[in-house]
Amino acid sequence: MPDSADLPTSPAGWRLEHSYARLPQAFHVSLMPTPVREPRMVVLNAPLAESLGLDASLLNDAALFAGNSLPPGAEPLAQAYAGHQYVHFTMLGDGRAILLGEQITPQGDRFDIQLKGPGPTPFSRRGDGRAALGPMLREHIISEAMHALGIPTTRSLAVATTGETVWRQDGGLPGAVLTRVAASHIRVGTFEYAAARGDKEALRALADHTRQRHDPELEGGHTEFFEAVMERQARLIAQWMHVGFIHGVMNTDNMALSGETIDYGPCAFMDAYDPATVFSSIDRHGRYAYGNQPRIAQWNLARLAEATLPLFHEDEKKAVEIANGLIETFEGRFKHHWLAGMRAKLGLCTDEDDDAALIESLLDWMNETKADFTNTFRDLTRGLGGSPEWHARWRERLQRQPQSTDEAVTLMRRSNPAFIPRNHKVEEALAAASHHGDLNPMHRLLTVLASPFDHTQDSPEFSQPADNTEGYQTFCGT
Repeated sequence: MPDSADLPTSPAGWRLEHSYARLPQAFHVSLMPTPVREPRMVVLNAPLAESLGLDASLLNDAALFAGNSLPPGAEPLAQAYAGHQYVHFTMLGDGRAILLGEQITPQGDRFDIQLKGPGPTPFSRRGDGRAALGPMLREHIISEAMHALGIPTTRSLAVATTGETVWRQDGGLPGAVLTRVAASHIRVGTFEYAAARGDKEALRALADHTRQRHDPELEGGHTEFFEAVMERQARLIAQWMHVGFIHGVMNTDNMALSGETIDYGPCAFMDAYDPATVFSSIDRHGRYAYGNQPRIAQWNLARLAEATLPLFHEDEKKAVEIANGLIETFEGRFKHHWLAGMRAKLGLCTDEDDDAALIESLLDWMNETKADFTNTFRDLTRGLGGSPEWHARWRERLQRQPQSTDEAVTLMRRSNPAFIPRNHKVEEALAAASHHGDLNPMHRLLTVLASPFDHTQDSPEFSQPADNTEGYQTFCGT
């Protein structure tokens, strides 16, 4: 990365760099956001702003977060990428997003600052380039909840309304722009884009840039870098599974090489445990169901391996052998992280060979009884939950480890959230904001979600599932 020590700092703390813009022109298109009629601030994430080195008191500028004005040093561009959407390959790009630059924090870290919904780009494919308030607030709520849960994620710095109407299948909706913060927006699909163009030099430049940005300590070649990417994904998907999160649209353009969760369209959290749970309205065959997420992650990484074959070895046959060997290790990597996290959820401080069977038997019972995923593990922190037979096995297992009961309970409370973004509470907050301009339900929800592991908080309104979740669906919002 370029030396950022001499970057000027604006009064509000903006220090924008543009390393991605130095990639070959094929990867981006320079353009300005399209001004909106009447920008108004909805929410500003002050703690995130401060962590970025920004003065939140100087950022309450709706024009800035709606795209009518730009922060000092911004050089707006839309990124090009491709993607397998479900199993169909498509050349894509930022159809409704514009990257303003990379904020350099006081600690020297680098974060993309991107507007989502600022108007059309050359990649909009007949779309309007706009976003509705509801989906942008959903991304704000869920991404902040994921951050509080300790799961790597892009985050929302601000949401501003535009004073304009966007038209979707369900009619006219209030328009909004979200400011997204990410370690980067480089995706599996970005590499697929370079490979589809047949430009090996551009592919190598992208790989070098990505490695320098996310793994500068690596001294080896592409194999070592690919392993680092795969390890991040294995850990991330395991963390999703530990809290019952369902991404909903795990296309290759929605897998970030940074290892962050990106794109909160048709996502949701599972209530009753069922590996086949699907909420996305467009996932009619369950490709991205809760239980399929590890397999899909491996499939996506196989697409990344295909796109970067020339970087593994100059001999194609040898390159394929190396890539296949690496992909085959994903399942073991995922199971390692999944098992470690599930042990912690059960208060198991040591490893025993039969732990996986103990965990699977609990999940089988939960599936049979349609037990709530989050509350089952929350009850275990209080010594409750599971069938009597399973509970006895679990107690025997706890007694075989040298750690005390108090130590086991402490581990469980750190690993089992008391609160997640319950789907009905998210919908209530979005409906109040979108249809009535009432942000109070959202702020109450955000307050609870900011402390998901606070087991002392008695808030049944936010910890219980809806009475009836049958037929609940989420939508991508485009």
